[in-house]
Amino acid sequence: MKNKYLSSLLLSHLILAVLVGTVLFATKSRQTVRAPDSMLAGLVVIEFLFLVRYNRTQNMLAKRGACDIILFIWIVILVWELVTSVLSVTNPVLVPCPENVFDTFRLRWKSMLLNVAYSMELLSIGFLTGMILAVLLGLVVGWIPRLRSFAYPIANVMAPIPAIVFSPYLVSIMPSFRSASVTVIILGVFWPSFLTTINRVSSIDSRILDSARMLNLRNTDMILNILLPYVLPGVVSGLRVSVTTSVLMLNFAELMGATHGMGYYIQNSITYANYTQAVAGIICIGIVVTILSRIVTVIQNNAIRWR
Repeated sequence: MKNKYLSSLLLSHLILAVLVGTVLFATKSRQTVRAPDSMLAGLVVIEFLFLVRYNRTQNMLAKRGACDIILFIWIVILVWELVTSVLSVTNPVLVPCPENVFDTFRLRWKSMLLNVAYSMELLSIGFLTGMILAVLLGLVVGWIPRLRSFAYPIANVMAPIPAIVFSPYLVSIMPSFRSASVTVIILGVFWPSFLTTINRVSSIDSRILDSARMLNLRNTDMILNILLPYVLPGVVSGLRVSVTTSVLMLNFAELMGATHGMGYYIQNSITYANYTQAVAGIICIGIVVTILSRIVTVIQNNAIRWR
């Protein structure tokens, strides 16, 4: 079994060697191909991250999965290089070559970093506001029967509606695009989390409630000391989906008239037919989402370790 994992590792590095050789020595059909320095640096970074991940992973199946992922990445980049830079069988405007895309990170890193920072600021405000409101209100509504009978049907209708459908209207009526974007994220996070919290409170073990009632706890103490610890692991477990939904809401909102943010960066690049920057922006969003996913994983592993 271990030999299979080693063969996957060797195969991935063989494809990487072919890719590097193609980048350095293959004759380029396109005249607009930039110097490969940035691309080679990017390949080194990707390979370094892979090796770190591979060496830190003890599970052999996870090692095999890491090898499969990096092999897939090298194959995609190799095919991309062949059909664009070497053979030029694709439209040179619509499908930029990888050398140019990687070089965009070197030339435009300041602009991309500023747009990422702007997006993350809006995401943090909207996500935290929506999540805190959803959990606190969900606890209260889920605990008080009269409020639950009133709010649950409303939440059951609103939760499945994507917040992006409200984006055009919110952009029109809100005082600024910033407030509209934050509102879209809040709506996208609030309703599903609110409904989920109500359901978790309603499904709490009756033995826990009976024990709490024997202590004659007030509603405030019951919510904060009994219900909140009970639903918190479920909230943390669902963070990955909530964060992904928030990023989707944000990027969609930024496509509709923003002057900053990664969604704006991509849309602006497409408007001026600069597809090299657009592809780089898409890759940048993928990197940001991967980092956020990793942060969420760390939070989950530490916040609900006791579960």
